[in-house]
Amino acid sequence: MLNIKSDQIAVMEKHFRISLINSLVGYKPLNLLGTVNNAGVSNLCLISSAFHLGANPPLLGVVIRPEREQNDTLRNIKTAGQYTLNNVLPEWYKQAHQTSASYPSGVSEFGICGFDELYIAGFKAPFVTQSTVRIGLELREFIDMKINGTTIVVGEIVEILTDDLLIGKDGTVDHVNAGTMTVAGLDAYFVAEAVARLAYAKPGIEPKELFPPN
Repeated sequence: MLNIKSDQIAVMEKHFRISLINSLVGYKPLNLLGTVNNAGVSNLCLISSAFHLGANPPLLGVVIRPEREQNDTLRNIKTAGQYTLNNVLPEWYKQAHQTSASYPSGVSEFGICGFDELYIAGFKAPFVTQSTVRIGLELREFIDMKINGTTIVVGEIVEILTDDLLIGKDGTVDHVNAGTMTVAGLDAYFVAEAVARLAYAKPGIEPKELFPPN
């Protein structure tokens, strides 16, 4: 059995270490994060750091890398106070991957990478037309991480744009039929496959499968 210690991790070649640590926890959510600046110029970037924080109020967190000159995402969220998360479909994953390139500040990845902006009344930030599950969020809190310079952005869900057939009777989103992709590490993309859904766990009771899985 391989046993890698912290001192070994510290001396690893940079790109090897990045790939190892990024892929270690397995599959992660994959989203396109849409923002807009005060001049109306949109921005789109691929992220795999979104996580659930609570349902009442409905909160999601996103980890944003340290702010750089060409990093418009954090700057736009600060100024506009709104942003979107949009799922990635199999026919669009290459274009989504391209949004992670370091384009100059003020350049919209929507047009360059082939995505269309979708705006709705009363919401500033653009959604992605080519997505099937779209989430509109309003900024609630910034948490600056001193240990590595990243920022956790906490947002409240105020808009959900999707097909009503993708939301089950119990509220569960059917990401298989939505075509939602996932990612491991920085560049390994996967298509989801349903295995099962299990009943609410209770002490002393064997897990019971619920059908269908979605």
